[in-house]
Amino acid sequence: MTAENPHHLQNAHEILSHLTTQVFQLNGLLLVWGDHFCADLGLTSARWQMLGALDLAAAPQTSPQLADRMGMTRQGAQKQLNLLLESGLIAASDNPAHKRSPLYTLTPQGQAVYDEIRQRWQQQALLWCEGLDAEALQVAEKVLNHLTVQVKKR
Repeated sequence: MTAENPHHLQNAHEILSHLTTQVFQLNGLLLVWGDHFCADLGLTSARWQMLGALDLAAAPQTSPQLADRMGMTRQGAQKQLNLLLESGLIAASDNPAHKRSPLYTLTPQGQAVYDEIRQRWQQQALLWCEGLDAEALQVAEKVLNHLTVQVKKR
């Protein structure tokens, strides 16, 4: 699908349907792009997501918490966590609230790798922001946040 001009769409639900299709398309493109972007650091987009979720978390997280935060299945999150554990980028510790669901945190090596990819991303984001203003991005963020809440309600 190409990025068509949605001005011919009259109703909010038609515009939202068009936007949703664009989000699906962008998600696929971003995953492929991200795999290339961080490959030299031994990451994939999925592992980059997990490192980012752990970095943003105020406390150690369980696999189900990370899956929920990132919109992944628990099995998908666990697979990425296991690979990150094997590579030494995260550590698991006992969870006093649930014996079978460890808590995950970044290791110093994991933090260093994430800091490197975050720095690279900030440079890329600056390039991608050319031609966009902060107000337009804030509106887009508001729409995406609203849709996230709606989807989580199921």
